[in-house]
Amino acid sequence: MTFTKLGALTLTTAIVATSAFAQDVDRTGWPESFTVGTASQGGTYFAYGSGWANLVAEELGISGGGEVTGGPMQNMALVHTGEAQFGMTTMGPAAESLQGTNPIAPGLQMTNACAMFPMYQTPFAITTLASTGITSISDIPDGARIGFGPAGSTSDTYFPRMMEELGVEFERRNGGWNDLGSQLQDGLLDVIAFAAGVPTPAVSQLEVQTDINFIAFTQEEKDQILEAFPVSSFIIPSSTYETMEEDALSVSMWNFAIANCELPDSFVYSVVDIIMSDNERMMNIHRAARSTLPENWDRNGVLMWHPGAAQWFTENAGADIPADMIHGG
Repeated sequence: MTFTKLGALTLTTAIVATSAFAQDVDRTGWPESFTVGTASQGGTYFAYGSGWANLVAEELGISGGGEVTGGPMQNMALVHTGEAQFGMTTMGPAAESLQGTNPIAPGLQMTNACAMFPMYQTPFAITTLASTGITSISDIPDGARIGFGPAGSTSDTYFPRMMEELGVEFERRNGGWNDLGSQLQDGLLDVIAFAAGVPTPAVSQLEVQTDINFIAFTQEEKDQILEAFPVSSFIIPSSTYETMEEDALSVSMWNFAIANCELPDSFVYSVVDIIMSDNERMMNIHRAARSTLPENWDRNGVLMWHPGAAQWFTENAGADIPADMIHGG
């Protein structure tokens, strides 16, 4: 099956550099260029993914960049088919894609997308204008117009189900995060339900432009969601945003960078080495990278590992990855 790219929605931030990095590495079979499937502009995936794509391109001296996509579900499809060499996904959409329940291609088991490195946790968070008077999930009125992000994204896949679990009745809206933020300001939406790394660029922009409320889960609501969905407990620190006054209870899913399983081992090993060897440099790309650490390799219990990535974590992070969790092993 072939998946076409996103046409007018495609935006590639590419860079070609002449770094001497890894010049002594066997580059047999390496692609002349690469793309990283991200998500919509205004979301963390785009900022984070474009950043590490440009970093890798610069260090390896080849052309590469981040591409706007529909998010984790589409990234699994693009990487599986080889239309994108790399991408980013959350564990929930990854599991559904392996099972053949990815809505982009129902029935297709996307087993040619391999784990490459841990990124960060994606918390689920809710934002609205302060002028709405909504300060809790129970305040959200029946029929509220809620923006859930791009169709097929982690947010769009899981947040509507979570809202239904908590008894919220709503009108479902989709779109890029920047577009949804504009709709919220224009009164076309009542609430935005984000699933994105924090700080989320669209939220940071909103709080500069207008007064907003950060809607947290209550302990009871969080416990209910933890029971019903494949998520973990998470706290969004008050320091995340300038106008956030207190920590917020939330839930989250882990994100992993993925690679087409057929890419040369030496290529993927070199990419992982660049990303995982200098966390300060990754933090300069996006603060969510504070969790992009070698010791978090064990957060993947879903995807097969790319052999090149598995080799890096085994050699440099003391990872004990079972052979049956390594592609081709």
